[in-house]
Amino acid sequence: MQEAVPGEVANDPIAFGASGRVLLAVSKVLAVTGGLAFVGLVGMSIVSIVGRKLLSAPVPGDVELLQMIAAAASAAFFAYCHLNHGDVKVDFFTAAAPPWVNHLLDAFGSLLVGLVGAVLTWRVYVGAIGTLESGETSAILDIPVWWAQIAMVPGFALLALAGFYMATRHVQEAARREETRR
Repeated sequence: MQEAVPGEVANDPIAFGASGRVLLAVSKVLAVTGGLAFVGLVGMSIVSIVGRKLLSAPVPGDVELLQMIAAAASAAFFAYCHLNHGDVKVDFFTAAAPPWVNHLLDAFGSLLVGLVGAVLTWRVYVGAIGTLESGETSAILDIPVWWAQIAMVPGFALLALAGFYMATRHVQEAARREETRR
């Protein structure tokens, strides 16, 4: 199995333009940041578990921190995954279709990803503002809950941009393939 290369579909190259390369770079930075957040969470969890078992002194609010940081860190991966063609695809029925048909189907899928990303961005932002206005905080550490919610917004916004960008690129590639077919 061939590993996916950012900006390419296996055996079917699709080049990124200048804006796509910037989007890919920003997505990569956000994904690495999310990964580092998870590494920090693993470290905190180890310290908390060892402290709980050996010293009866866990990290206070470790579960709260885990939930809040993991939510934002998870949202950070989606755009890079989509730009890198890391989405789950079932192409059993379209494997024999011409490349331009597959590009049109991928364009439709990317459009849906962009729409879902836009809706998630909107609703998470609205939820964060509502939580800010209500003044809700975490039970143990008294951390404002809206901080974790608003931290998810950049990841979902980038996902929307990635989806719309890839939809555009796939439509362009489908048109190019159709032209060369004639």
